[in-house]
Amino acid sequence: MLNVCHNCGEYRADKIIDAKESVAICPICQHKHPFRQLPLLIVCGPSGAGKSTVCERIAGTMEKVVVLDADILWRPEFNKPDNNYRDFSEMWLRLGKNIGQSGRPLLLFNAGFIPDNIEPCIERRYYSETHYLALTCEDEILTDRLKKRPAWRQSHDDLFVAEQIRFNRWFKKQSKKADAKIKILDTSYVSINSTVEQVTAWIREKVS
Repeated sequence: MLNVCHNCGEYRADKIIDAKESVAICPICQHKHPFRQLPLLIVCGPSGAGKSTVCERIAGTMEKVVVLDADILWRPEFNKPDNNYRDFSEMWLRLGKNIGQSGRPLLLFNAGFIPDNIEPCIERRYYSETHYLALTCEDEILTDRLKKRPAWRQSHDDLFVAEQIRFNRWFKKQSKKADAKIKILDTSYVSINSTVEQVTAWIREKVS
């Protein structure tokens, strides 16, 4: 458990990272903890763009990354938009850095794991880089996909659909900025197999 110092026993997530030596330095006793500083890959985007389907198709097929849907650990107490869902993000980054000590980086699928929510996290320092790929589509197609979902997913509400359309447009707007951190993949008129192939190619590019 990287946050516990092997020397003084203190729990500190805010260790000082020396990337050249690949060590995390305890701020209390200065003990150096060797660790693997790997990249973090994130596939984000609005509900209905195809994240869950792609995640299911890719899981178990990639040997160089650990593929997980972040929603598997979602609980109501994490629903705190006022702080950008910070506790949820910190938890996943902490889990991911420990997974990475086995030698494989983590690939997370989650709608809200965007730079504004991930980069400020204390646990972010343990990753060499963060790579973001957003799945998007045309508004009409997104609406149709959400309306066709089973009732248990609670995606039929007009307010929810409108929120996802705004989110969809936000991703597209962000991708046009000169310093864009998010790459966009439009899934409007391509098959799921084609989308999976493109996401797989992106993964291999980042972890080769």
